[in-house]
Amino acid sequence: MRDSRQPGKSSALRSISNNAKERPIVGLSERVYESTKLAALFDILVDQGCPAGDILRNVNLTGDEVHSPKSRISLAELMTACENAIRLSTDPHLPYRIGTSIHISAYGMYGFAILCCPDFRKAMAFAEFYHALAAPLAAIEFTEEEGFARWVIEPNARAAVDPQIYRFITEMQIGIHLSLMRDIMGAAFAPDQISLAYPEAHDFGLPADQIGCRISFASRTNQIMFRSAWLDQAANLGNKTTYPAVVALCDDLLDDLKSRIGIAGEIRALLLRNITNPPTLAAIAKLLEVSDRSLRRQLREQGISFRGLLDELRMQIALKYLRTTRLANEDIALALGFSDATNFRRAFRRWTNKSPSEIRTK
Repeated sequence: MRDSRQPGKSSALRSISNNAKERPIVGLSERVYESTKLAALFDILVDQGCPAGDILRNVNLTGDEVHSPKSRISLAELMTACENAIRLSTDPHLPYRIGTSIHISAYGMYGFAILCCPDFRKAMAFAEFYHALAAPLAAIEFTEEEGFARWVIEPNARAAVDPQIYRFITEMQIGIHLSLMRDIMGAAFAPDQISLAYPEAHDFGLPADQIGCRISFASRTNQIMFRSAWLDQAANLGNKTTYPAVVALCDDLLDDLKSRIGIAGEIRALLLRNITNPPTLAAIAKLLEVSDRSLRRQLREQGISFRGLLDELRMQIALKYLRTTRLANEDIALALGFSDATNFRRAFRRWTNKSPSEIRTK
């Protein structure tokens, strides 16, 4: 049962902004994000003696551009940099170390808004709702129940194809969460438990002595749990006057992100409304009040095809189902609009070079 003292999740999110923006749906290959997380990874590996060119292999940035405020990267490039880091470093705590090197000041207006939140519960809701501004490699969800608060972390569905990159992203995100929560609630903050949805490994892992709590493995989800009492403290840096102004600026940043992804983002949103029976390109053109030809031209200008957008969404949803549920292949096939499980398996192998059963066993 939810603690009766706390507002429900939906009301907390509604209170963030009277005009909260719809979160944009960004593809893996769209270069729309600032290089904050890439810069943190780059700096740690350079300090460990790794060559800049190797760190940025297959990432379309030079070493000089990594820290430029004008640079933009895609989620796919950020994941590539994580793969490079795994290959280059033998640091057993590398992903966590990268995460904890990122502080709230690195997030610009998004970070400033979190600091300005008048109370810590609102800060948690704000961080979750506006997470799209932070080059998210993982989905995050905040809940509070029976005296405990939880952050649930699920890496981008594409990471499920590679268990090592899945673990890397999870542990980096845990490091980021702990760093930011200590920035806003004080250096003494420590979680009560961290649960991970995979077995313990020996290439890298979380340092229990630095985290200050028990770590469990092979759990149902990846989560950080801590006592709600931490959220009852006074938000000494919060400001009720500044907060609405910076929320409005973050709304503008969401608008800017939406404009950067262009027509592809609008099509994704329409496809997700009924992925079981997705609308045709002609139907979407009619909804957007443009011609079929104009819509195809706009997609070509972004280097994207309608079929590619639909396949990308189906792949991400399929990976999430396979990773987090026990749904049979037949049920997943129907949910994604395939006529049968055989066609789904063929499409899944085309998308990932793996079978659904290979994902389930990882």
